[in-house]
Amino acid sequence: MQDHSSGVKLIDAKPHRSLLERLTNLISPEPENRAELLEILHDAHERNLIDADALSMIEGVFQVSDLSARDIMIPRSQLDMVDISKPIEEWLPMVLETAHSRFPAVEGDRDKVVGILLAKDLLRYYAEDSFDVRDMLRPAVFIPESKRLNVLLRDFRANRNHMAIVVDEYGGVAGLLTIEDVLEQIVGDIEDEYDFDEEEDNILAIKEGSHGLRWRIKALTEIEQFNQALGSHFSDEDVDTIGGLVANHQGRVPHKGDVFDIDHLRFEVLRADARQVHVLLVEKLPQPDDAAAV
Repeated sequence: MQDHSSGVKLIDAKPHRSLLERLTNLISPEPENRAELLEILHDAHERNLIDADALSMIEGVFQVSDLSARDIMIPRSQLDMVDISKPIEEWLPMVLETAHSRFPAVEGDRDKVVGILLAKDLLRYYAEDSFDVRDMLRPAVFIPESKRLNVLLRDFRANRNHMAIVVDEYGGVAGLLTIEDVLEQIVGDIEDEYDFDEEEDNILAIKEGSHGLRWRIKALTEIEQFNQALGSHFSDEDVDTIGGLVANHQGRVPHKGDVFDIDHLRFEVLRADARQVHVLLVEKLPQPDDAAAV
């Protein structure tokens, strides 16, 4: 196009919006949806404007707002508790072996949580002649399974709590969550000197879903171990781990929140970054034979 009055040739604007224009639209009074925002962030990563770690943390922030306590809690069957109705000598070896900093304290019944015991407070057991563990207990915080992680994180920070007991609709103990568990959804695994990559922790059975039992599975779990635990028959010729299997199936690194079916299993990505999947939620789907039997 040419401006005849000035003799200057004008170039038509490109229909494709620049990254800056798209970001500007998102902070306008009428922003676009979350999906487009994530698309822009991935575009920024591809242009090397933000690195993989930054992208992963931003995705984690979005994920936290979508997850509830039941999605990431440590289930009741896996909890290390101290029963203060028993002599301290009976459960002190467990405290030393597990090396946690905090323990739910129960009184006889695993559903009767009476407080939280800090491991450091047990030092007084060796220093004082008269030691009553009940005097050492801190108040326990109870939350429903449906509590959103973003709300829980805000409560943790406001009240300076580090642990919450998750209860089901009947008031029974369903599991446990720590502030570290929530933060790991944003920044990835926070490993310390007491974290062990033990094979038996790779696959964790959790509360039943709509189609039956569900499993929380580390993506680095070997396919052979996965097949043995879930009765599947995936091949390990091309990849060794279940994370590699789902990446091959999707043709890319799956994102947090992705849900897809492979054979008779439904996979949901609970934790991932721009480079790899970390944790999956797996559920068996009903088979035609099962429906016919009903």
